[in-house]
Order: sequence, then structure tokens, then C-alpha cells
Amino acid sequence: MRVPALRGLPAAALLLAACAAPADTPEWDPWQELNRGTFRFNERLDEYALEPAAEGWEAITSPGWRESVGHFADNLRFPLHLVNGLLQGRPADAGVATARFVVNTTLGLLGFFDPATPLGLDIRRADFGETLWRWGADEGPYLVLPFFGPSNPRDTAGLAGDSAIVGSVTPGGWAVLAIHVLITVNWRASNLDNIREAREASFDYYVAVRSAWLNDRRRDIGVMLPPEAPDSARPSPGEEDPYDVDAIIEN
Repeated sequence: MRVPALRGLPAAALLLAACAAPADTPEWDPWQELNRGTFRFNERLDEYALEPAAEGWEAITSPGWRESVGHFADNLRFPLHLVNGLLQGRPADAGVATARFVVNTTLGLLGFFDPATPLGLDIRRADFGETLWRWGADEGPYLVLPFFGPSNPRDTAGLAGDSAIVGSVTPGGWAVLAIHVLITVNWRASNLDNIREAREASFDYYVAVRSAWLNDRRRDIGVMLPPEAPDSARPSPGEEDPYDVDAIIEN
């Protein structure tokens, strides 16, 4: 389960996008009318269910405990990092992901703590949407999914692939669902103020979320295109990206 509309968006990216003028946003959004309707549904779901639950969770937990639950969530995603790392031809990253899982599951008490990072085992995230990109799939138009929030056709297929990976290595049932609900509520509780500030700062919150998600997702998989550039213009995996913000800053 993902947090509707916002899961995975860095707070800084969302706040920056919220302050941007929305009038001439050139992102590819041909399904905007449908997307806005789905976005409103997700917002109402957040308003009446997720946010109140997150406020209750915040009231009975400490920041340290919420951070530990976040570490636990990262540890549970190990099968995705392992399988997708191998599918992408990145065995070294898959090996680091495996080492992190072993260390954090044992020394880190089932992943509630993160002793792996101080040992130099940084997290190597990978998902099936990224795998599809590395196999040559274009992202397609912006798409808002009910419950799951921002996406595109490629990442929607990636979500199905990741679900299949997780389902093949974990038992089904209410326990798994309860863990996903806990992780979602915990993430929302850790971002209550950030999301409120972004809503208040944005001229058009739908556009703010769209801009933040698209930029973050493209950067996350290793490509950062200007909004007006067609997806077919993106560099191939391994090719230098002229719009890689991090690389520009380093140079």
C-alpha cells in the first residue's frame, strides 16, 4: 500500500513545487480531467481516514519510534531490491542489498535499527518500474491511481511486477496487510507538517504534486529531463544525462 498522492515525495521537492506557478506547466498530462478526479478522491481518503489515523499514531509514538518503523519498512523491501537489481544487471547492488538485509535483520533487530549504513552498506533501491526503464520502456503520460497516487503506465506495470515479487516470497493474509497499513500510517505521521505546508503554499496542489513526483521519479531512476522534452529524448541507461542536476552541481 502506498500513501495516496504523496508517498515517496521528498518534502523539499514537494515544497519547492508547491511554490511554483502552475499556469504553464508543460508536463505531459493528457488525462488531466480524469487524473484530477482521482486526485480529489485520494485527497478525501487522506482527509477522512489516513490523516486522522496518522495524527493518532503521532500522539502515541515518539520520533525515534517512527524512525525505527521506517527502517523496518526499508528492510521489508529487500526482495524488491534484490530481484530488480539482478534483473537490471547490477549484481553488485544486489549483493549490497543482501548484506544490508542480513546485518539489519540480525544486528538491527528485524530491521528496526540500521547498523548496516555505518558499516558502509548504503541502501541500493531498485523497483520493477526502473527495471522496465532499463529495458527500454518509455514512461508514458502522467497517471493518478486510486489509493496509490502519482504514476504513469510504465510504473503502473512496475507496481504489478513488484507486487508479484513480494507475493512470491511472503505469505499472504491479514498480517501482511496490517504491516502495510502500519507502514503507510507511520510515513504519513512523519510528514504531517510537510504536507500541510505544501498544501498551503501551492497555487494548485494537484500541479505541485505532479511536478514534484515527476521530477523525483525521473531523478530516482537516473534521468532528469526538462518538462518540455519528449520521453523519447531521455538518455539510454548508462548514457550521460545532460539534465542530471546532481552531476551539474558536482561539476
